[in-house]
Order: sequence, then structure tokens, then C-alpha cells
Amino acid sequence: MEIKEGTEQDIPAILEVLRASLGETSSQKTEEVWRFKHVNNPFGKSLVLLAVEDGKVIGVRAFMRWKWQRGEETFSAFRAVDTATHPDHQGKGVFKKLTLKALEIGKERGDHFVFNTPNTQSKPGYLKMGWKEVDKLKTSLRPVNPFFWKSTNGISAYPKTWNDNNGFDFLNDHKEKLVNKGELFTPKDTAYLKWRYAKNPLQDYHVLATSNLFLAAYVKKQGKFKELRVSEVIKSPKISNAVLKKEIKSWARKYGVHFISFSPISDVKFLTAVSGKFGPVLTFRNIEVSEATENEFLNIDSWAYSLGDLELF
Repeated sequence: MEIKEGTEQDIPAILEVLRASLGETSSQKTEEVWRFKHVNNPFGKSLVLLAVEDGKVIGVRAFMRWKWQRGEETFSAFRAVDTATHPDHQGKGVFKKLTLKALEIGKERGDHFVFNTPNTQSKPGYLKMGWKEVDKLKTSLRPVNPFFWKSTNGISAYPKTWNDNNGFDFLNDHKEKLVNKGELFTPKDTAYLKWRYAKNPLQDYHVLATSNLFLAAYVKKQGKFKELRVSEVIKSPKISNAVLKKEIKSWARKYGVHFISFSPISDVKFLTAVSGKFGPVLTFRNIEVSEATENEFLNIDSWAYSLGDLELF
């Protein structure tokens, strides 16, 4: 078995393995989606490793490139995302070999750590390879008035308000505020926000982007309940909390949801919200940070995240 780095020419073979291993229904497996995640990412191209046997791709492991920042220090990170082994070649340790090789390459190239939120089936395998649990993600929930629990006719496409001439200078103010807090955050600019929310082929978002506010959310069904998940909110000091809440509540009424979810670290402040560790478990794999820094990052309170920073896509 040979392990090599994948290129854009390998995308058709990669998609074949993903479809054979995971089926068509688990997520969209098209070249458009793969390029969105692993080629067009504004943080850089993913580290993609392939297992090849007899000239044929039998396994794939993709680490999506990401950036985190604390103060003025920037960390080159990976999100452990797409992985698959062809059914005819399972049981050969392909996943482990690809993952360990990716960590080796990351160390050689000066990357700092890997993070992800694995499910209960895959988490034990990660822990055996040196991943550590940080904690369950904190989430805030705010119920919506039952009067507005009405179903809509369905959502064919969410509206998007985006004007490249708006300026978005408030993003700099937001970043400066996070720098001064000294917590770990994802630095965001217009290229990131457009890629992550406005042009995302995997998840459609209701997007509002003005010269003073960026807001992205979507409706997620949780059994019999509907949730308005506020994935991203960045506001200028010119936008009051009252105005922000009014906008979010108008979306909740429009889509007839039962509750609103958002990051307790965000600019959203609802007096009636309940916060707790309702999210998935965040895991961390050190590549090249000091022991002291690793210990800090293993504390969930060191992470200033939006829901969109850590949700799967």
C-alpha cells in the first residue's frame, strides 16, 4: 500500500471511494462540493492523503485547513473531516495509516493542531491516536413564543442580502475586540464569510450582510421541533442588542421555529435564554504547540467560537 498526497486530478477517484464507502445519501459527493471544501477554502487547500493499491485509490483522508488566533498569535490548524475506505479494503488499518501520516506531514510543515467533533463511533479511534477531549460545546437556547409555532410552506431557498460595496469595516472592530480578550477565535473577513455562508453548496443559510451587521442562520429539525440555528453573528457597536434581537426574532417567527440556538460567547443577548453544554464533544490533537498552550486549549473557556466555527459542513 502506497500513501501519497492527493491532487485535483485525483478528485474523480476520491469521489468514487467516498460513494462506495458512505453511499450517496450521507452527504453530497460531487466535485463542486469537494472543491468548495478542499480547494476553494480561503484558509488554503486541504491536506488530502490517499491510500493506493495496485494503482487504485482505496482510501482517502482529508484535513481541512483552518486558522485560529489568540491575541496576535495565529495558529495553523486542520479540521479532521472527510474520510473513507473502500469496502473491499476495510480491516487493513487504512484510516489509521492515513491519519498518522497526515500528522507527520503537518509537523514537518509547521502546522499546530487538529480539531474536530467526532461522533461516538469514531471518537474512540481518535483517542487511541492521541486526540484529547476538550469538552461538550456550550450552546444557548431561547424558546420562541408558542403563538409563532406555525409551520411554513417549506423553505426552497433562504434569502441572502449581500452587497460588496457595503464595506464591512466593523469586522476589524470585532477582530480587535477578540484580540484583546485573549481567547482563541477564527479570524474572519469578507472572503471567509462569503465562502462559508453565502456560497456554501452543502448548507443553505439565511444571510444578512450590511455595513454594520453580519448574520447567518438556518432552520434545523430536531425531531418534532424546529430550531433556528444562528451560526454567525458579528455586529458593529452601532447596532444595539435590541435591534439584533428584533431581527433574529423576526426570522424565528417567519420560519415558525420552536427555539433559537446561538453561541453564548456571541453578541446575542437574550434574558430568557438558557446556556449549557448541549453541543457535541470538541476534540483536540496537538501537532506542534507547547505543553502549556495545549493545556490552555483543552479548556473550553479558551475558545471564543460561533456555532458556525465548529458545526459540521
